[in-house]
Formats: sequence, structure tokens, C-alpha cells
Amino acid sequence: MGPTLEPTGSRDVMKAIVQDRYGSPAVLELEELEKPVVNDREVLVRVHAAAVNPLDWHLVRGQPYVARIAFGLPKPKVRVRGVDVAGHIEAVGKDVKQLHSGDEVFGWCSGAFAEYASAAENNFVPKPGNLTFEQAAGVPVAAVTALQALRDVGKVQPGQKVLINGAAGGVGTFAVQIAKSFSAEVTGVCSTRNVDLVRSIGADHVIDYTQVDFTKSGQRYDLILDNAGNHSLSEFRRMLTTEGTFIANSGASLVLIIMARALSPFVRQRLGSFLAKLNHDDLVCSNSSSRPERSDRSSTAHTR
Repeated sequence: MGPTLEPTGSRDVMKAIVQDRYGSPAVLELEELEKPVVNDREVLVRVHAAAVNPLDWHLVRGQPYVARIAFGLPKPKVRVRGVDVAGHIEAVGKDVKQLHSGDEVFGWCSGAFAEYASAAENNFVPKPGNLTFEQAAGVPVAAVTALQALRDVGKVQPGQKVLINGAAGGVGTFAVQIAKSFSAEVTGVCSTRNVDLVRSIGADHVIDYTQVDFTKSGQRYDLILDNAGNHSLSEFRRMLTTEGTFIANSGASLVLIIMARALSPFVRQRLGSFLAKLNHDDLVCSNSSSRPERSDRSSTAHTR
């Protein structure tokens, strides 16, 4: 949980979590900034909840170091962290057509850890009434990542055996539900405390990695999505069918990503990784996988 942000009481300023150097979370500070001013095609959102993803952790640390070419050298280009956000529309630009002041929405932006955030209209969709702001804020990055990994990269098909490693995390919980929606036979890997959770969201089989080394089970899978990066590529390959697909979540292990891409051209198995691309249509599609009863694995920071 982040700090509670009390309203500033001013129309022109807001409180926000800012970052002026790379490092541990200790580099983050609470400051007053000017409230964003929207352009003709943007909306201004009064933030009610924001999710914390591995993406935010990488941005705070500035790692891997090569990513600083995009993040900013020698310090972050964008001062306010946070991507996933949920709240209500405070103001709209003159060319905004679908959203209106007062609408409850969720989506993505640059600078969610603040009282207000702005972004293009297409970055947001209406918040379903059966989701709280906290639940909705946990959807965008995690759900779109899971959807694109399984549908676009893995090309999951009905009846396939799918293994989700890290099934209790943000991406993992969505991945289990999305794979089931494609009528796949899903095995989720998680720790003891999350076995019931993973089973409750639809996994056909659940493996407790603290009790069983799932890489030595002898089971073969058509598709493996790895969100944990806690095993070698050779171990994952032994669990794949002859023409199976292994996908390394870009937030899991840089070593796995490099090795998978290097080896893939020389083997029949499909080995790769990907970086999710947030877009309006997939956000709408991913939202159908969220349920108010699911236990969201993203942390959420709240504003009042």
C-alpha cells in the first residue's frame, strides 16, 4: 500500500510520487506538482487507485541498464511513476467523443501515482459496475500481457496442455483464466499459500513448487508461459512437446529471453519472449477475464 494522498484543495496543483534518480524505492518522494492539462484528445482522470507492476519496479531501478536509453540518461525522463490506473473523468478535451466528465474508467497512462493523471481517450474504458476501483486498476498491464502472450504469441488452441509458471501473480492469474476461455487444459504452478487461489480461478491442475519439482514430472505441454524465470531454458524445453511453444514473460528473466531468442531458429520448438503493447481493443477484451471475486496480485495505491 502506498501513502494516502490527501487532496491539495487547489485546482492547479496535485500531490504525486516522483522519482529523480534510479535506485531502491527510497528514491521515491511525495511532492506537489502542477495538475496535468489535457489536450484536445485527452481526458483528465481523478485517480482512485493505481496498480504496482514489475514494470514499475524496473523503471524505479533503471534496470536492465540498457533500458535507460529509453527510460532516460542519467535520470528518468518521466518523474511520476505508475501505468495502471482507475478513477473518474474530471475533464475532457474538445475532441473527446466517447467519455464524459464523471465517467468511472480504468486504463493506462504515464504517471498514475498521483492525484490526477491524463492520457488519450483511447487509453481508457468504462469501469464495470461489478468491479471496485482497486480491482479495475489491477487489470491493464497484467491482463493485456497475458492475453497477448497466449493468443498472439502462443496461439493457444482448444484441448492444448498449457502450463502457467507463476500462476498466482498478476499476469499468471489472468493467464489461467484466459487459457481456460480458449478451452485449454491448464496447469498452474504456484506456492503453497496460493494453491487454492489458482484452483479457484479455473486451473485444471495445480502444482505446488515448494513440494514438487514440476520440471521433472515427465509431463509434456504444448505451451508454457513462464512468469517467474526460476528455471533454465533446457528444463523448460524438456517439458515441451516436439513442436511446443515456450514464452518467457519479458518481466521474468533477461537471461531466459536472450537464450530463447538465440536458440529458437535452430530447433523445432518455438522459443521466444515478447513485450506487451497496450491498446484499447485488448483492454476491453482482457476485462472480460476479470472478476470481482478474484484475488488481485498487483498491489494498489489509493487516493481519496
